[in-house]
Amino acid sequence: MRRTWTALAVLALVALAPSACDRGAGNSIKVVIADYSKDHTRSFWQSLSETYTKQTGVKVDLQVIDWNSIDQQVSTMLQNNQPPDVLNLNSFSSYARDGLLYTADEVLSPKTKADFLDAFVQGGQYQGTLYGLPILSSARAFFYNRALLARAGLAGPPRTWDELVQAARKIQALGGGTIGYALPLGPEEAQAEWSIWMWNNGGDWKSGDRWTIDSDRNVQTLSFLADLANKHKVTQVNPGKTNRTDGAFQLFKDGKVGMVMGFSPLAAQLDAEGKVDYGVGEMPTNTGTSITLAVEDYLMAFKRKGNQESVRKFLDLYYQPENITRWIAAEGFLPVTKSGLEQMRSNPKLAPYLAALPRAKLAPTTDPAWDKVKLDVQQTIGLAVQPGGDPREVLGRLQKNATAAESGR
Repeated sequence: MRRTWTALAVLALVALAPSACDRGAGNSIKVVIADYSKDHTRSFWQSLSETYTKQTGVKVDLQVIDWNSIDQQVSTMLQNNQPPDVLNLNSFSSYARDGLLYTADEVLSPKTKADFLDAFVQGGQYQGTLYGLPILSSARAFFYNRALLARAGLAGPPRTWDELVQAARKIQALGGGTIGYALPLGPEEAQAEWSIWMWNNGGDWKSGDRWTIDSDRNVQTLSFLADLANKHKVTQVNPGKTNRTDGAFQLFKDGKVGMVMGFSPLAAQLDAEGKVDYGVGEMPTNTGTSITLAVEDYLMAFKRKGNQESVRKFLDLYYQPENITRWIAAEGFLPVTKSGLEQMRSNPKLAPYLAALPRAKLAPTTDPAWDKVKLDVQQTIGLAVQPGGDPREVLGRLQKNATAAESGR
């Protein structure tokens, strides 16, 4: 499914080749944005692009691409020597390593750069230089359906893995299509779901400079997830192909799921729809200390002849406090700027996620191999939870590929 667009994309890029020359001359820029929501993403960036064009006379070729395919589409753009001028993605370091990106100092005003929160500046650096410009942040939390837990005789959400299994089995036993835990290991963001489970069993992506994806502890974790699906049968059908947004989240919003890992935009959607009485708590853990995932997404600017000034003006427009904070608040994410934090810290709905940040970890996005590792995980790890899947074999394959990516083979 993730490759069905390739032929059309190549034809489209060939057809647009003349406009790429225009872009180099500064008449237009191509901006590629990930689709965070159907309600806000396109409308915000379309409005921002129109404002930019009115101010500068430079047209914007805006492409909003869903998370299921953006990595593949961007890879194709680069393979065809048609990179965007501005790209929004959740990884950047391989592009910085290859010398494709402007540094922050080359495309941001000092005032804009100084407004970034220090933690997110660190997360956007490659070899000590800022390339990945923070666009928004989030922290994961554990969502539970209060009504289903009450019907199942549960006093509150589980805090350990053993408690989670028992809780999920009781919810599943309610019948009527109820699901204990919604497990999304499909291609949309399997690396995020996996990170949280892995960390809460004491595993990690790396130890020092060495990838440890196939460690015994990680095999134990993936085997536990496979058992949720195939032994205990407390997940939705086909979790290895279920995506987060249109799969696990939608099932939870429909009131069919007892528990799911979510984040603040899911809470905003639940509040707007008003159909599910939900709670938000810490991740169940197998180590005694709950750990969650913090995510920083990025904007990055690709070097193209004649585009630097146009890109700088576009980025400075987005990072004006009234623009960036308006969009982050509408999407339900967390701030990445000092001005945004001041405006948003009083929102009680954000309290669980801000409180989780001190115990949150980041995926290794500053490692240049991460782009390939992440894509490999998204496409592969779900195979382990299919009936007959082999967690050790799947993680071994991921480990081998990660090691090869690290060495540049």
